[in-house]
Amino acid sequence: MTAIKMELQGNGFTLRNWQLTDAPALQKHADNVNIALCLLDRFPSPYTLANAGFFINLKINENPATNFPIVIDGEVCGVVGIDNFGEDEPLIGYWLSEQYWGKGIVTGAVILFTDYALKILGISQLNAHVSGRNMASMRVLQKAGYIKAEVLKDNLFLRGELLDKHVYTHIAQKTITKQKV
Repeated sequence: MTAIKMELQGNGFTLRNWQLTDAPALQKHADNVNIALCLLDRFPSPYTLANAGFFINLKINENPATNFPIVIDGEVCGVVGIDNFGEDEPLIGYWLSEQYWGKGIVTGAVILFTDYALKILGISQLNAHVSGRNMASMRVLQKAGYIKAEVLKDNLFLRGELLDKHVYTHIAQKTITKQKV
């Protein structure tokens, strides 16, 4: 089954479906130790062209799409998506090329993707796990409307270091209407 074409416009970026031609840009921007230090160990470092091609091939025909490239000026510069879609705890994950850090782009991408996940995918609650050393990601989540639910001490092993796991959550707003009796 072919994936439904998606394109979501943000301020200075686009979220869209994956394309096979995205591999070189994905590899270029993902191959950064500062990005890898903030992500789970399954994120390869160094990040090769083969890693990029493998990842894109996993995601390109997803239907519904649960993962999008963050595209800036026509080039893939990051990723936002869900792990564990259809399971008890769907987790949002994201990263952005270091050259775009501090510009509000990843916050905008998280807001846009969260809205998509809650409204289009029908997810009622989306969570995020952030290492204790990633204060910037915590600020992104807070700006995107996520609330810190808990801190689990020494619960996350990343790149050889045991860290606190900060758990954030975003719950879909339910509209309550008054009925006349």
